[in-house]
Amino acid sequence: MNEPTPSGHPKELLLPTDIEGFDSLAELALDMRSSWNHAADPVWRQLDPELWALTRNPWVVLQTVSREKLQNVLAEPVFRKNLDDLVQTRRDAVNAPAWFQQAHPQSPLSCVAYFSMEYMLSEALPIYSGGLGNVAGDQLKAASDLGVPVIGVGLLYQQGYFRQEIDNDGMQQARFPYNDPGQLPITPLRKPDGEWLRLEIVLPGYSVWLRAWQVQVGRVKLYLLDSNDAANYPAHRGITSELYGGGPELRLKQEMLLGIGGWRLLQALGIRPEVCHLNEGHAAFAVLERACSFMQANGQPFEAALAATRAGNLFTTHTAVAAGFDRFEPALIEQYLGWYAEHKLGITRHDLLALGRQDPNDPSEPFNMAYLAIRGSGAVNGVSSLHGRVSRHLFAPLFPRWPVAEVPVSHVTNGVHMPTWDSAAADTLWTEACGKARWLDGSVSLEQDIRRITDDRLWEFRAAASASLIGYARERLFRQLTAAGAPSGTAAEARHLFDCNTLTLGFARRFASYKRPNLLLHDPERLLRLLTNPQRPVQLIIAGKAHPADLAGQALIQQWIHFISRPEARPHVIFLSDYDMHLTEYLVQGVDVWLNTPRRPWEACGTSGMKVLVNGGINLSELDGWWAEAYTPDVGWALGDGLEHDDDLALDAAEAEALYQLLEREVIPEFYTRDEQGIPGAWVARMRESMAQLTPRYSSNRAVREYTEQHYLPAASAYLTRTADRGVPGAQMVKARNALARGWPALRFGESKWESAGGQHVFEIQLYLDDIDPQAVQVELYANGVDGGSSVRIPMQRVRQLVGAANGYAYRVEMPADRPVTDYTARLLPNYDGVTVPLEDAHILWQR
Repeated sequence: MNEPTPSGHPKELLLPTDIEGFDSLAELALDMRSSWNHAADPVWRQLDPELWALTRNPWVVLQTVSREKLQNVLAEPVFRKNLDDLVQTRRDAVNAPAWFQQAHPQSPLSCVAYFSMEYMLSEALPIYSGGLGNVAGDQLKAASDLGVPVIGVGLLYQQGYFRQEIDNDGMQQARFPYNDPGQLPITPLRKPDGEWLRLEIVLPGYSVWLRAWQVQVGRVKLYLLDSNDAANYPAHRGITSELYGGGPELRLKQEMLLGIGGWRLLQALGIRPEVCHLNEGHAAFAVLERACSFMQANGQPFEAALAATRAGNLFTTHTAVAAGFDRFEPALIEQYLGWYAEHKLGITRHDLLALGRQDPNDPSEPFNMAYLAIRGSGAVNGVSSLHGRVSRHLFAPLFPRWPVAEVPVSHVTNGVHMPTWDSAAADTLWTEACGKARWLDGSVSLEQDIRRITDDRLWEFRAAASASLIGYARERLFRQLTAAGAPSGTAAEARHLFDCNTLTLGFARRFASYKRPNLLLHDPERLLRLLTNPQRPVQLIIAGKAHPADLAGQALIQQWIHFISRPEARPHVIFLSDYDMHLTEYLVQGVDVWLNTPRRPWEACGTSGMKVLVNGGINLSELDGWWAEAYTPDVGWALGDGLEHDDDLALDAAEAEALYQLLEREVIPEFYTRDEQGIPGAWVARMRESMAQLTPRYSSNRAVREYTEQHYLPAASAYLTRTADRGVPGAQMVKARNALARGWPALRFGESKWESAGGQHVFEIQLYLDDIDPQAVQVELYANGVDGGSSVRIPMQRVRQLVGAANGYAYRVEMPADRPVTDYTARLLPNYDGVTVPLEDAHILWQR
């Protein structure tokens, strides 16, 4: 691989690179491993303690510190030895064989290209919004830990996601500070001759030039593209201006740059991934560009190239409602991709639009990016068990006449990167109990190890965590009020709010109607009584942003601000503005209970509650997303009945009542029921079980291992098979599929008969195949599942050719007579070697 090397910033000549030891500091500062491995934190704290506390950005600290300070500290033998040891430890960690190299030494997998619209890696690189970026960032970190050969691809936003302020009336104000690339822990990608690597993307009537950047994430690289190139018109420089901003046209341009530009970047770098992982449908255009590059290299038409390359594509959907998928008007797709379809892919505009439609012949149907991703991938998965089921219903229209349970969507439940989200004290606790490598080796002894920790040790740990959070919340609220121009007395009061011995509830997430952030406000007076109980008080920390275009979400924030402004509520509830990764860390490390109240089944997975597990927090959540599969009575509390309901208003009222009762009758009493040592024994027991049972299960390291073994490795093998011999197997598959499609309408079932004797059913049916090769189809006997169980699928054997029929056969099966014969029917399916049915061919014929 002839890969250009990352070089310094445009300001690189201003950096004191001549000072011996500076390169070692830069190597540490430019590795995002510092966001989860804090061994180097004392280095940055020593260089500039105030700036480090405010930014947590080693690269900013390194650029800001004076030349004299650098020379002085680097001349100190102790500092220099520590620095050299840190650099050597980093290099050893990057080069050491990890789980993947040890578990799969002969793997055909050399590279996974992971495409995502956003990545949450650190507050030092603000190119994230929320859950999707959280998953992407944590999976890159886990891939680094495990040695899985992943490369990330994304966009560098000049403004990122908006920053939040709350005005005097409680309304959210969106601010868009500029992300100065020179202060971000990124480096330009340069060609061997020093020229900055730039890509040209042709749009109608003009070209957009993209600059390429590199982020080091441990042993993993993340490549970012941005359009803020001097060669572009001002409007085009702003294509990558902000995350999830603008209208459909800007979003389409961004997704073209991500998918098409991202794949071209990999080609320019000489990177040839076997697997392309689409983290949501935003990046689905990558499947087109991947097929396009294969066409050019191997002389295959688009249909054959897509069939060959899709085997190596994986689509992960995070959307739980149909309205959440990106859709574009046909005219917009034709405007921006019509030329690309005709001149690059060699297909008509109609054929391009058909890839993103349920009905290819409906000219008014919008272009759905999720549909394109499905039709361009070899596997599809949701992000929790429940979400997999929901997604099968969402995508069922693409697979007509197939049982919903067989719609080809599996699931890999998300996880979070525990080393990123654990506190220093939690890391110490887990290390004492389970060892330093606990997340790396998939150890099965973690549960038993955690259960051996004593009650007093666990409670001391939680008490310290609560004190740390209260201290941080007070200071952050003080700065927030001061910046907003609050009276000095009001701001000063913030430094005395809350009590670290009081039960602390946390609620922090995007403010959207379906997340029901105001369920707790359903009865404000009851909530107030709950908070102000003098014997058993409760305090509540709230944070979250609403999208700038979501007025309903902003109104929900305002309702909380107005409630908090009541004098009797103010000592017990605070809203911390500008919810970001730094605030998240403190919240998940310090709250006693994490609240989550989405309307089931709209939460695809949800990861915020997973972050409290490692820190000893306990979840009280709706039975939705991950909690629907994680909850048992000994690890937390559940809201809802685990079913879907149609009447939202009645449901909200009922579940608000249930939430109040859970808090009043179970959560609060359990927290305040103490033994003679002041320890809440039942609470600590629940906390211990939550830590022991759930933390390993909901780690991103577990998720990435599952992706590797369930998807990446099979996809790599399938891709190499399909693309062998310049894509001939893919072309042959297309030929066979087209022949089957032409002949399918003529297929029909004939006579059938049953015999039952000796506890056995014998079923025989006639089938007329017209011109279809009998090897190209499979006959099954099918029955629906009973009481929620799996359906019954029994292959039938071809036993003889029918007399006088050119291509007619009898098929037969014998089975136990444990169900009535009327439960069963025969069906006919495509049968290809190595082809996924129905994902790649959805034909199906039922006897009845």
